[in-house]
Amino acid sequence: MSKSPATREFARRERPLSPHLTVYRPPITMTMSIIHRITGGALYFGTLLVALWLMAAASSQSTFDAVNWAFGSWLGRLVLLFYTWALMHHMLGGVRHLIWDTGAGLEKDTASRVAWATLAGSVVLTLLIWIAGYMARGA
Repeated sequence: MSKSPATREFARRERPLSPHLTVYRPPITMTMSIIHRITGGALYFGTLLVALWLMAAASSQSTFDAVNWAFGSWLGRLVLLFYTWALMHHMLGGVRHLIWDTGAGLEKDTASRVAWATLAGSVVLTLLIWIAGYMARGA
């Protein structure tokens, strides 16, 4: 190590290991990529719920009523809400990657705007789907 006073002062400062979460702020494109992978995994679980509902519909009325009751509870509706959001977010993330595969939108600013649009679009589409569902149901 150097004997220079400037170097010794620099070495004495406590610095976090790099990259550290308190120093490094992940870009929105990286965050959306991670969320795209998580929603893809969540869709496996949600598809099992759809399959459960279809099997209940194909079996007895009492089984179907029990599954409908579970999906109609506040917890069931919350799970279905997040499943809907995961489906919309994963779909829009896939469209984003499809656009990138053409070579378009790869500029840093454009990619960030499209990532934010993916997040906003997934929330808006989820709300529209649920509002349409409640309006169709009459509740």
